[in-house]
Amino acid sequence: MATNITIIKDAGADAARGASQTPVRKLPGWLWFVALWCFGVASAMSLGFAFKLLMNATLFAIK
Repeated sequence: MATNITIIKDAGADAARGASQTPVRKLPGWLWFVALWCFGVASAMSLGFAFKLLMNATLFAIK
């Protein structure tokens, strides 16, 4: 018993969705690392600054 399977790619369906018109842009791994590292440093510094402001506001307000 033999089964014949034929796979035909429909190029019209891809063109209708716009898949072939817009290229996929991927960022390299090192650029993700740099971006996430910068985001982490900026988050830590802003959190530290907010903590400093709140500590100054609460410690010196009570006498």
